[in-house]
Amino acid sequence: MAIKKSELYSSLWKSCDELRGGMDASQYKDYVLVLLFIKYVSDKYAGEKYAPIAIPEGGSFQDMVALKGKKDIGEGINTIIAKMAEANELKGVIDVADFDNSDKLGKGKEMVDRLSNLVGIFQNESLDFSKNKADGDDILGDAYEYLMRHFATESGKSKGQFYTPSEVSRIMARVIGVDQAKSQTQTIYDPTCGSGSLLLKAADETHQGVTIYGQEMDNATTALAKMNMILHNNPTAEIWNDNTLSTPYFKNPDGTLKTFDFAVANPPFSTKAWSNGFDPFNDLYERFKGYGIPPAKNGDYAFLLHLIRSLKSNGKGAIILPHGVLFRGNAEAEIRKNIIRRGFIKGIIGLPANLFYGTGIPACIIVIDKENAESRKGIFMMDAGKGFMKDGNKNRLREQDIHKIVDAFNKQTEVPKYSRMVTVEEIERNEYNLNIPRYIDSQEAEDIQDIEAHLLGDIPEQDIDDLENYWRVCPTLKDALFTTSSREGYFTLTIPQEDIKHTIFSHPEFADYTREIDTAFELWKDECIPILKTLDVDTKPKEVIDNLSESILASFADKDLIDQYDIYQHLMTYWMETMQDDVYLITADGWKAELSRVNGKKDEWDSELVPKQLVINRYFTDEKKAIEQLETDRDGIGRQIEEMEEEYSGEEGLLEEVKSDKGKISKGNVQKRIKEIKKDIAADDLEELNLLEAYLKLIDKEAMAKKQIKDVQKALDNKVIDRYKVFTEDEIKTLVVDEKWMAAISGDVRSEMERISQRLARRIKELAERYVAPMPKLNAQVDELEMKVNGHLEKMGFDL
Repeated sequence: MAIKKSELYSSLWKSCDELRGGMDASQYKDYVLVLLFIKYVSDKYAGEKYAPIAIPEGGSFQDMVALKGKKDIGEGINTIIAKMAEANELKGVIDVADFDNSDKLGKGKEMVDRLSNLVGIFQNESLDFSKNKADGDDILGDAYEYLMRHFATESGKSKGQFYTPSEVSRIMARVIGVDQAKSQTQTIYDPTCGSGSLLLKAADETHQGVTIYGQEMDNATTALAKMNMILHNNPTAEIWNDNTLSTPYFKNPDGTLKTFDFAVANPPFSTKAWSNGFDPFNDLYERFKGYGIPPAKNGDYAFLLHLIRSLKSNGKGAIILPHGVLFRGNAEAEIRKNIIRRGFIKGIIGLPANLFYGTGIPACIIVIDKENAESRKGIFMMDAGKGFMKDGNKNRLREQDIHKIVDAFNKQTEVPKYSRMVTVEEIERNEYNLNIPRYIDSQEAEDIQDIEAHLLGDIPEQDIDDLENYWRVCPTLKDALFTTSSREGYFTLTIPQEDIKHTIFSHPEFADYTREIDTAFELWKDECIPILKTLDVDTKPKEVIDNLSESILASFADKDLIDQYDIYQHLMTYWMETMQDDVYLITADGWKAELSRVNGKKDEWDSELVPKQLVINRYFTDEKKAIEQLETDRDGIGRQIEEMEEEYSGEEGLLEEVKSDKGKISKGNVQKRIKEIKKDIAADDLEELNLLEAYLKLIDKEAMAKKQIKDVQKALDNKVIDRYKVFTEDEIKTLVVDEKWMAAISGDVRSEMERISQRLARRIKELAERYVAPMPKLNAQVDELEMKVNGHLEKMGFDL
């Protein structure tokens, strides 16, 4: 059975629960990631003669398993890790954490149990990496990123600097064009590489691969980066531990800074101690020459100038910095002017606030391109600060936000309130201030209240014109909803407010538009289904979703009203929630509809690839309808019981006698009370007896209905199980591709059409309600009500 990404992630995060209480959340990674590393390389390379990682005797994950329950397990794990480190030159990388630390892991049996449980989680059969194709699709790398994100989230403000959100990393990689790298001899560099996630996301964008270089000041974080490189199949990446500004490691033989084809960086924001260890006024590497010296207590421009100096003459790079670098004055203003005059800045991308784990302030990506810099006449600016989703206490870019940013930037597409090319002349007129709001007004237009409409009624023409994108698609729909008012510049709604939505949906032009969207989806579906049905063990899942997502974007690119990126997001969400796991199952095990127990329960079973409900809907509709009818009948009996209880419970209620101390009515209590009444029956007891017997019949009837449903359901289950046994591969493909994947995506596309009509109907209703009662009419109503109230008060004897 293949590893499901969702199960892998939850299992790995569960391992962190074993560490809670004894250490800060920022230290979880030192233990969990080492175990992940040992488990992965042991599964993948044990017994391989020419493996890139040697698995020494006594230094594998299986040796850790043998220590479970033993009192010296902590010391034993340290020994195993030390052997692995010794055999692969990984000292100081994987042996940083002490698994025999009683302060963090507990003393005696507490440590034994904690470490045994921790090893047991990684021992789970579903985490057998030897049978999974981590290479290429990098399931382990993705799991590593998942853990790093969660570690950063739990570590708090002071410990999140080791991780750059992967969404931001992907944007940076794509806007510097690293995918255009021609060979692995080309280089990429990160001077503040942290755990290496930014470097790796950039390298992932290449087809041929690139040579990776990184430097990181923090020792423990450098170890994370080196492990990360190995897990991502980049064991030759060169990662160095030292201060980049004071002691840059990568140099040419003559002592000058080595230069690279590409560079990316997410340095610490506005660090005050940036010049520790060297004299910036006498910088050996001439990084500040011709630009100016950054302020003594703010190192943002020091990192930017280091990155610029580290690029080849045609090099391209991107760096994340706080917005302050765009507009702060004094020394920084001078540096900014000198960089702009050299034409090095290709573009600036403003990002949403609260994306990063070390700070909540908004940041921007500054894109550097030295190629043809002397002829650059402008800077492409983007305000992408409004596109995100909430993810816990942080904001997070969605797939559609990433794609929209990259598309607009790489195509230099000007989008109102989002992006535009700003000429150097305009920037000079603004004294080299690059603050994005100076050049892009991203504020939504104010919804203006029309005083005349409030006084005299009807809807202002401007509000109707603001819906022009709808009228362009449905030209006569406007006439079906409105007529011109007797007053120039105003319209009157010609239908009741409650008919607005129906009028839109039923209008022929809107129906034609709906069919156009349906046709676009059907064409995309017809193109994709045959391709999806050819998935096999040689398929790369990431290539699958790349091709699907790009084709669906193209299918809806020229459609009015509907946003192609919204459609794209629906596909990507479904991929991440369901389809991704399915495709990994298929590429590992083929088109198999295997049944398994649900959560280990004896009587519950299902299939991950072909869910039981899918089979029932396809092959057993009559049985499904029969069960639904039985359930309806059962629910009807239940309602009769509830109605009887409600009517005859309470003080002196005829059912009050049969309630338990907890206020519940049981069949036993009812039967007991019936016997008591029959034993010594009186005329006054007949009503109670009849009620109890009727109640008892309903209880028995409900029990019989439940048993019948259970029996019919069991019979259906047996039929379904038998059906799974005879499925052909073609039947499985039809169920999965047509009736599972495409049906779900189709539903999401239709939901977008619903949103389009709802937005129009909601806005028209809002305008109608806003101006439905003009001021004179309201005043007349107030006067009328005032007269009525005064009349009542006079009748009551009040002197007005």
